[in-house]
Amino acid sequence: MLRNYLKVAWRNLLRHKAFSAINIVGLAIGMAACLLILQYVAFELSYDDFHAKGDRIYRIRQDRYNDGKLSTEWVSGAYAAGNAFKDAFGEIEQYVKVVGTAPIVVDAKANEQLKIEKVYYASQAFFNVFSYPLIVGDARTALLEPNTVVLSESVARKLFGTSNALGRTMQVNRKQAVTVTGVYQDIPENSHFKADMLRSYATFVKNMGPDNNPDKAWQWDGCHSYLLLRPGTSPKALEAKFPSVVDRQAGEEHKRYNSAAIYTLQPLRDIHLYSHYIGEFEPNGDGNTVYLLLGIAFFIVVIAWVNYVNLATARAINRAKEVGVRKAVGSQRSQLINQFMFESFLLNGLAVGLALLLVIVTIPAFNNLSGQHLTLSLLGSGRFWLALLGLFTIGVFFSGLYPAFVLSNFRPVVVLKGRMVNTRQGILLRKGLVVFQFAASLFLLVGTLAVFRQIQFMREQTLGLNVDQTLIIRPPIVASDSTYMGQLKAFKEELLRQSTIRTITASTSIPGDPVGWNAGGIRLKGLDESKGKQYRVIGVDYDYLTGYGLKLLAGRNFAKDFGTDPKAVIFNKMAIQQLGFNKPEESIGREIEFWGEIFTIVGVVDNFHQQSLREAYEPLILRLIPDVRGFFSVKMAPTEASQTITTLRSAWNQFFPGNPFEYFFLDQHFAEQYRADQRFGQVFGFFTTLAILVACLGLFGLASFTTLQRTKEIGIRKVLGASVGEILQLLYREFVVLVFVAFVVSAPLAWFAINRWRESYAFRADLSGWLFVLPFVVVLIIALLTVSFQSIKAALMNPVKSLRME
Repeated sequence: MLRNYLKVAWRNLLRHKAFSAINIVGLAIGMAACLLILQYVAFELSYDDFHAKGDRIYRIRQDRYNDGKLSTEWVSGAYAAGNAFKDAFGEIEQYVKVVGTAPIVVDAKANEQLKIEKVYYASQAFFNVFSYPLIVGDARTALLEPNTVVLSESVARKLFGTSNALGRTMQVNRKQAVTVTGVYQDIPENSHFKADMLRSYATFVKNMGPDNNPDKAWQWDGCHSYLLLRPGTSPKALEAKFPSVVDRQAGEEHKRYNSAAIYTLQPLRDIHLYSHYIGEFEPNGDGNTVYLLLGIAFFIVVIAWVNYVNLATARAINRAKEVGVRKAVGSQRSQLINQFMFESFLLNGLAVGLALLLVIVTIPAFNNLSGQHLTLSLLGSGRFWLALLGLFTIGVFFSGLYPAFVLSNFRPVVVLKGRMVNTRQGILLRKGLVVFQFAASLFLLVGTLAVFRQIQFMREQTLGLNVDQTLIIRPPIVASDSTYMGQLKAFKEELLRQSTIRTITASTSIPGDPVGWNAGGIRLKGLDESKGKQYRVIGVDYDYLTGYGLKLLAGRNFAKDFGTDPKAVIFNKMAIQQLGFNKPEESIGREIEFWGEIFTIVGVVDNFHQQSLREAYEPLILRLIPDVRGFFSVKMAPTEASQTITTLRSAWNQFFPGNPFEYFFLDQHFAEQYRADQRFGQVFGFFTTLAILVACLGLFGLASFTTLQRTKEIGIRKVLGASVGEILQLLYREFVVLVFVAFVVSAPLAWFAINRWRESYAFRADLSGWLFVLPFVVVLIIALLTVSFQSIKAALMNPVKSLRME
């Protein structure tokens, strides 16, 4: 029986090559797209799932309030929180502290240096809480003592040529000798935290000195604290107990500054997709984007299955006699259902094979598009094959079951007498499915245009500062405190002698990066401490405003002619409003209290975009630090860039020997903030195109079959005098109505979804009407072109020939 099913199914597939090809190609494209997206989604959802205790690990997140208003949202909060909560609550098994630090230069061999980028201080329990396997070393003691470090395997091999570096010593920044007490396996890509070197937290405490104990500091921010909860502990119930500890240990400080700090627990496995706060280790993913792409995958594969259902039910009349004959000679309905399900099985099986080939061929292109790192090794993943099997199984039943029941339900007497016609229910179903296909396509196309419009809007807006022709040199790591000011001055003077260099300025932050210096308690002189507010602070030299072309609204720039300027600050417009002034001029000359010191406001600049337009303006203070250690921003002439870089390198090696010369161009760095949005738009657009292609394949097949069924009607109309234009209008009308209905269904849904997506952007492009009208016109034109081939062919056919057809 199975052999018979296979033979009949294969013959039917070959007899209708065009329809079979449409179904197979459509299903294959849908499945391949779905598989690629599923691998992307699976990777994003896999972050931090390798930690054995991951379901019990929570990060402490901190929200700070001033005057009852939320001022900052941190993931790197107060240093005292972790140990204070552990001491107070038995529900906490262990805690871990992680503190970021600047890159370092190490001397491991004679005359050989290596810069290590990702360096963190970590407390003793780090390797007991997290599942980062140690190759050598004791997890309990590796981070116990001061002046000890644990290296990643790749860094250990670079430094010592082996992963067994236990007991080796090296110099950090030519200042401090440290001993290697462990080597851990390189941290996987799907970890929210990645480190090349871990220094013991005890080293950090020692470096701070005996008068600055960070474990008692509730006003110092910058410490990532993780808690390992005991089994069965309710995070929400534990969270509710935090305020009592905070009030007891830091309540007086908070009252004095009229501030508050609220601490919440963030599940480890939620960090990558749902955490976008101050102090993140790296830019995280977006849960909404991941699930939106999952929705696109669903749309594409369902559109392909809908094609099969549409074509199978549309061809029901052609197969009616086959069913009638089979029933007349004794076939049971169950046998007919099995026959048609077997055809679905065969067709989906061929589609799966083609989809697998498409996945293998398109992996490199998909990686370039999405920024992922999928390889052919995914073919060895059980999850991949499970997804493929799932698509195949669902496809067989979803696309085959309804046509099988429809075809097997025909009555032999009616069918064999030639009275079989399309039912109203069948016609409505096919029209409904076509509407679904084009509604999905329109929804995706409107979304794609909205994404690209938002990206274009952000990149075209004036930033309020000039990032063009600006080269950034990373800060020196190895430099003497006593000689740095002289080195800095000589370095700048040497460079400004060059005709190709316009300006050079140093600062603690550069555009395109979040401002890392957050200062609370800042207020006008004479006001109570409770009036203090939170501000972002950038340490700058005299040339910062000139170098970046910031617009002064009131007051003046920093100037060496004023001996008081080392105690001067410049506010942005947002900052003086937060200070209580309505006009910039009102703030000039006013004094502020800044961490126990008095500073004078000498100028106010217009608001500028320190980060992308996704972020709102922040209250910024530019604080003059003549010998600021930070990034060097070099404004260059537009020509001879390579020669200028050579000059910069030579001067750098002369004045800052022992420091790597690392540079990048600021406009490219600033644009990197939009890379994730651009990739999302590209992926969205690519799969939207696939969805429309698959929908059009089905529409082409349906139009071909519908036109074939109306061949005699067309012939009669032509005999009675109908023109080719009138025939085309007749054939087009139905599809135009269906696309219009799809637009009416999809437009409100798209408007709602786009508005929800845009909520994460502080500055948004307007939702113009053309964002909805253009996709409708595009899809309508594509639909009409799709059906035109068969329609025009039928309209031009000789009526004598069409009326003789049987």
